[in-house]
Amino acid sequence: MSYCDYCKQENSKEIHIRYHDNLYGFPIDDDNQLFGRLILEINQAGLSWETILKKEDNFNRAYSNFDIETIAQYGEEERERLLNDAGIIRNKLKVNAAIYNAQQIMQIKVKFDSFKQWLDKNHPLSLEEWTKLFKLTFKFVGGEIVNEFLMSTGYLFGAHDENCPIFAKIAKVKPKWMDV
Repeated sequence: MSYCDYCKQENSKEIHIRYHDNLYGFPIDDDNQLFGRLILEINQAGLSWETILKKEDNFNRAYSNFDIETIAQYGEEERERLLNDAGIIRNKLKVNAAIYNAQQIMQIKVKFDSFKQWLDKNHPLSLEEWTKLFKLTFKFVGGEIVNEFLMSTGYLFGAHDENCPIFAKIAKVKPKWMDV
């Protein structure tokens, strides 16, 4: 069985393989799950993906199961709670971005009904165009964060090598990059 370079390495850990085989590149339909992935990608900046995967349950708990409406209402008390939570990344810019981005998605939902529909209506774009759109809309979203978010959720091609068995599994559920 051939796997992507991501999992071929001798030191690949089970946590990476589980993510690769079950989540990475698979389309997400639920807005809160999409937002959760964006939060995780933002928090990965400057850190290893393994660190984020190990803390994923903590992020989910700390950020109210990634409920966009709840996070959009976070005030100073919740911000301080997050900044003092050792189970997540306690970076003020990343915490503030999560709250701000939830508020932005609430505005997106007024016009497009959902975060997913906003993504769908803007698809297809090049990575550069996506990055520009994300930077105009959200905070703490550079090119690498946007790229990984979109690849990991099926909007951009490249999550898996074409000879990887997971590539074929994802192709069956028709990710957005297949529409291009």
